[in-house]
Amino acid sequence: ASPGDAHGMVVHPTITSGRTAKCTVSLHVRPDVFTSLEDIAHMQYFSFRVFVSGLHGGHDAGTADEEPIKLLTVTYEIANAHAVSYPEAWPGTTVFYSPRTSAPTPADDDAWRRNLTTRYVDGKLTWTHVHSVNGSVFFSYFPMYGYERHLKLVADCAAAAVAAGPSLAEYRPRIASLGQTIQGRELECVSIGKGTTVAWIIHRQHPGETMAEFFAEGLLHRLLGVSPSSELDEPTRRVLQAYRLHIVPNMCPDGSVLGHLRTNSVGANLNREWTTVRPDYVAPSPSRSPEVLSVLSAMDRTGVDFFLDVHGDEELPYVFFSGAERTPIWSKDAPDGT
Repeated sequence: ASPGDAHGMVVHPTITSGRTAKCTVSLHVRPDVFTSLEDIAHMQYFSFRVFVSGLHGGHDAGTADEEPIKLLTVTYEIANAHAVSYPEAWPGTTVFYSPRTSAPTPADDDAWRRNLTTRYVDGKLTWTHVHSVNGSVFFSYFPMYGYERHLKLVADCAAAAVAAGPSLAEYRPRIASLGQTIQGRELECVSIGKGTTVAWIIHRQHPGETMAEFFAEGLLHRLLGVSPSSELDEPTRRVLQAYRLHIVPNMCPDGSVLGHLRTNSVGANLNREWTTVRPDYVAPSPSRSPEVLSVLSAMDRTGVDFFLDVHGDEELPYVFFSGAERTPIWSKDAPDGT
């Protein structure tokens, strides 16, 4: 989701000396749909593409009498960074960028780099990037986990289930849709394991926490043997012997596609939709939070012995789990209460 005033923007740089030029691009983070329960329009996540042309004397670089630009230095600034949901997360933040200009999408994990010039000063998040070639550069708060990659993850899991050899088939892999989102996207669930303990693991209730679905991808690849060797390791076998796992890789597909930080397409923060906390706000609701309603209905059918809700955080360099302490097999005797 591009920041709101980036759509269709054309910037003409100032020639500084010789074959170099510079300019400043000011953007605003676009807010989520208003969340009535929390009385806020969340915003923080941003991701956008910049297309540069006219460098190195390209055909559109100017007239024959003009010296072509070789380097373009752009200072990008998020002008409303001070007004986001969690401005305290900006100090120390490094914006991510993907310099592989030939790629149509920044899906390659190895394409992402941190821009070490990122600073939060006077309420603005700024960074400088030197464009040396024509083409696209992607910038993002966190590396994107796009809907196309989500669909590929589901397809890879389905292919592994269909092609399962004896070593995987005994664990009864199954991919199913639990329901649909408000915008009509499927809410997929991958189930596997032959144990009697029922575990549910959900990811990315907050769509801006893309790292949660990266975690889901790694987990599902390991559980289904989606790798060049297609072999299950011994720790994975022990888990699949003990548990029946139900894994939802993305709880909020609509919000993910829309580039939201916290909410689905109608402004529901799904993490606050699992039970009614206010008489005038019944949750979950088929018109506001069908994603949660679908998963809860499936949980009622299977039962739940163990539950993990995988999240990311603006100030943590790793994912974290929430919700395990509310399930029946939770033990306070576990190390550190986990």
